[in-house]
Amino acid sequence: MSRPGHVTAGRYAPPAAARELVAVSADGARLHVEVHGAEGAPAVVLSHGWTCSTAFWAAQIRDLARDHRVVAYDQRGHGRSPAAAAYSTTALADDLAAVLEAALAPGERAVIAGHSMGGMTVMAAAGHPRFTEHAAAALLCSTGSSRLVAEATVLPLRAGRARTRTTRAVLGSRAPLGPVTPIARAVLKYATMGPGSAPDRVEACARIVHACPAGVRHAWSEVLAGLDLDAGLARLTVPTAVIAGRDDRLTPVAHARRLAVALPNCVGLTELTGMGHMTPVEAPEAVTAAVRELTGRYLGTAAAPDATPEPSAAPTSSAASTSSASSAASAAEKEKTA
Repeated sequence: MSRPGHVTAGRYAPPAAARELVAVSADGARLHVEVHGAEGAPAVVLSHGWTCSTAFWAAQIRDLARDHRVVAYDQRGHGRSPAAAAYSTTALADDLAAVLEAALAPGERAVIAGHSMGGMTVMAAAGHPRFTEHAAAALLCSTGSSRLVAEATVLPLRAGRARTRTTRAVLGSRAPLGPVTPIARAVLKYATMGPGSAPDRVEACARIVHACPAGVRHAWSEVLAGLDLDAGLARLTVPTAVIAGRDDRLTPVAHARRLAVALPNCVGLTELTGMGHMTPVEAPEAVTAAVRELTGRYLGTAAAPDATPEPSAAPTSSAASTSSASSAASAAEKEKTA
């Protein structure tokens, strides 16, 4: 398929895969899967978010593949995975399970990271036998488990039913996004990224998001509008870290704080000052470091050999602050009483 759109140069240009394969989900949906890095290296599985593709993880793949085997796949209807007949949280779980079965050896453990809808995929799959078999730890990145539309602050309106209805209509629009223009970049940056996001990061995100077919974007928006994975969080018992941007308008940081409280085995909450929703692109070093910390602790890997961080275009205000689950509990409690 020639559908994928992405930048072709720089750190956000996706690297070539060592091999590609097709995973077949429970309902027959076919999923494009890429494997990067050396066979036999510790495994990381990356699940991207709504309107994105494997290209969204370019910075993480390039870094992690030096000493990990990185598996990334296109969610159904995204990137090089064809559109499917059904879209649901069950499909998300089944698709991840199919990827794990196709790309990993029986019983092989991996750190599974999900951004936005990819994080919801991890939550939805938590009780699946394939997830139980393969997940050593998880990273939930810029995501939430419920009340997504009601709490989104993409539109500058007062919270309430009118904002919820309007937000749902805007996010679920069937209209094509069209070419990536200066206005399109400005709108995407406002809605999904921090105010200090560098132009190359905005461009990388815009190219990916605008390549998502309008029908697929709409179909998944309906699933996200009715999302309720709160009860399923109890099944996500593997060590799980949470990371989010404090300026996220799509899944405000309150979602991350609630996840940190509700997860049975939360091993850390990291809040990124000045970052929006697209944290793997906006703060690539921080997200990659979070994955590396999990592989080091739960797969027994060391830091990357001779690792030299790439220069970052992020503003100085993008420094990460890490708080414990108990701090998150306090923040969540304040939210309830505010």
